[in-house]
Amino acid sequence: MIGDILVGLVALIHCYIVYLEMVLWDTPRGRKAFGLTPEFASASKVLAANQGLYNGFLAAGLFWGFYLGAGGFQIKMFFLLCVAIAGLYGAATVGRKILFVQTVPAVLAILALWLGL
Repeated sequence: MIGDILVGLVALIHCYIVYLEMVLWDTPRGRKAFGLTPEFASASKVLAANQGLYNGFLAAGLFWGFYLGAGGFQIKMFFLLCVAIAGLYGAATVGRKILFVQTVPAVLAILALWLGL
């Protein structure tokens, strides 16, 4: 049960990231979340929307695995690993904050599922 709660949490975090990247990117709230200047946010809006779409696929995969329950274990693990790896890359190339927002929750969910919690 704890594992499924964490999977749901990671999926919801990614839904929020989708919203930030696809809708709020060039608004004051989006710029604050990502530390962007108005000029950079405006110039990179299309790229951010594309990135948001990919995060949406991660969320969709997690919801799919969640929907399947115990039968979705491998699907949940695959998408959680994708989230964790993407978070590691983001933390290394963009900022350490991504490690705590994306990677840590995914790794906790992986551990909880693996341990059958």
